[in-house]
Amino acid sequence: MDDLNPLAGTAHLLEEVDKKLMVLLRDGRTLIGYLRSVDQFANLVLQRTIERIHVGNEYGDIPRGVFIIRGENVVLLGEIDREKEQKLPLKEVSVDEILDAQRREQEQRQEKHRLVSKALKERGLAVDANIINEDFC
Repeated sequence: MDDLNPLAGTAHLLEEVDKKLMVLLRDGRTLIGYLRSVDQFANLVLQRTIERIHVGNEYGDIPRGVFIIRGENVVLLGEIDREKEQKLPLKEVSVDEILDAQRREQEQRQEKHRLVSKALKERGLAVDANIINEDFC
């Protein structure tokens, strides 16, 4: 990569314009849409965007339309293989169903974290709840 050219890294994204991409954001959301624009800061403009929510082997898509993403919020970006997308072993459910499943999953995770924190506290260990993750439980 040319260190003198600040666009060298993001210039590769220009090859992805008009392709269907999946973008994983720092906050954990997954967006799928068609890349329409990118700039030197890797800010993205997606069109016909959906937010895909996965819970277990089910997923639901929430239409989001045109979506502008700051480059600093992108964790992962990749092109969608349309053939493989059709063969995924996932079941599509309604938005209401997936949001309800997501809420239940979050409640279960919070309860699990509460129990771990309680068990550690009973053993005389004070652990910040923010550092307890899925690997710890």
